[in-house]
Amino acid sequence: MSKIKCQCGHDNPFGTVLCERCGRPLTEEAKQSEVVDMRYEGSARRSQTYKRSLIDKVWNFFSSVKVGVGIIVAVLVASAIGTLFPQKLYVPAQSEAEVAAYYERLYGIFGKLYYQFGFHDMYNSWWFKVLVGMLGTSIIIASVDRVIPLYKSLKKQKTKRHSSFMKRQRIYGEGTSDNPDEALRKAEEKLKQLKYNVKVEDGAILAEKNRFSRWGPYVNHTGLIIFLFGILLRGIPGFYVDETMWIREGELRNIPGAPDYYLESKEFIMENYTKEEADEVFGDALDKVSIVKNYQTNVVLYKAKEGGLPGSEDLEVVKEYPIIVNKPLKFDGYNVFQMDYRLDELKSMKMQLIEKETGKSFGEFTIDLDDPKGIYELNDGARVELIGYYADYAGVEDGEPVSKSPIPNNPAFIFKMSTPEKPEGEKSFVAIRQTLETENNDYAVKFVSADTRDISGLTIRKDKTLYILLLGGLIFMIGVVQGSYWNHRRIWVQKGKNNEMLLAAHTNKNYFSLKKEIDTVKEYANLPSYTDRLDKESETEVEKGEK
Repeated sequence: MSKIKCQCGHDNPFGTVLCERCGRPLTEEAKQSEVVDMRYEGSARRSQTYKRSLIDKVWNFFSSVKVGVGIIVAVLVASAIGTLFPQKLYVPAQSEAEVAAYYERLYGIFGKLYYQFGFHDMYNSWWFKVLVGMLGTSIIIASVDRVIPLYKSLKKQKTKRHSSFMKRQRIYGEGTSDNPDEALRKAEEKLKQLKYNVKVEDGAILAEKNRFSRWGPYVNHTGLIIFLFGILLRGIPGFYVDETMWIREGELRNIPGAPDYYLESKEFIMENYTKEEADEVFGDALDKVSIVKNYQTNVVLYKAKEGGLPGSEDLEVVKEYPIIVNKPLKFDGYNVFQMDYRLDELKSMKMQLIEKETGKSFGEFTIDLDDPKGIYELNDGARVELIGYYADYAGVEDGEPVSKSPIPNNPAFIFKMSTPEKPEGEKSFVAIRQTLETENNDYAVKFVSADTRDISGLTIRKDKTLYILLLGGLIFMIGVVQGSYWNHRRIWVQKGKNNEMLLAAHTNKNYFSLKKEIDTVKEYANLPSYTDRLDKESETEVEKGEK
């Protein structure tokens, strides 16, 4: 687009509000304003200039502060909704069907909708990642749209400005001086004492300090962008793992989130405080309940050998380790924590086949509840066939027994019992609390004993993004301090015609402190009095005395 030529002869980019050289207002709005807007030094911003192409429209959309605030509100609202019910990580279920049933069973229609809209696993959902990506895009575009023009304007600012620029500053004063050159010299001297960077040119002074504070918000934005980038990296496999693993004694399982690594639980140990070990604090409590002193899982860590087939058990031992609370197993950037336990889960059940009338036993057989066999051969030609197994029996639906989970919490069986006397066999339904027969059987399967085992609840964590998040947080706090405890101050002092002196000043905040410094310089260099255009009552003491 065509450039805007100022009366001073300088060519300004299209969209510039204040001339880059002399500071004259170039737009009708700026000319009619009593106090000029100095947020971006009147520089041309892309979002305010180019509005034709699709790229321009996308850029303008994301550069809008209102849009950015709207995205932040959407992220906060979604995060708040995600706390209404437990996240998937804390749901005691293994399959997606069980997870869906869990929310609907406990929370009804709201739980069903909660699951269907993805709030149950919100931080891994595609729409939440899109929101975070939009927020990052908004921060980047809004920052670039503002910081580059601001940087160029501050870098190219001239010492001497047109009187119209001076008069449109919030702090402005004018008057005559008997010796303007001496006043400028003293003003320069005092401003340097006040730690200002002073430039003198053609009868004009530009005193400036703490310009770096103007970059505070953009340092904040940089920290936020790094932080959001770290969050998005958590969705890439290998960068972030936070998984839960339940492993039974004697079981060998692949570690979730850690490919090629396997864990075998050798033993779960739980120790309680004894009377002798308890101190005065625990003494009374131990009379009523047992207090856990320690619980741990003794494990063996394996790694699949290089070149082994996927899913094969061609493993090599990495280490043996007792996982204790607050003493995790560490390997290859992973940490495996002892978090929970379950005691006395059924492992196997020993049964025997008897003749009901005489009590004669045909022998015992053991059912492995994880992998039950189909047929059990017994003495005297008798045998038992397992034709139905329900690990977690939950009643009958549509005339068929059902199991609500694969965990043997309430096992039930349908047996077919055959002997030489009854080769066609008899059927019996056997559960822990009941036995049902379809006819008056001569034989019965009787429970003898059960073996149990303990289960360890482990949490697997790996976080390669932690240092990225810490870096983003540190940069963000630097920006907060940078923008909060310092402010950018500028003071202009110029000679005019006929010994006239002009005084103007600007700061991005804390005008009260700026006016105290101006008063110090004014009294020392005998500069003209000034007024604060946005605070008519804040006239200097000299002005009040004159009135």
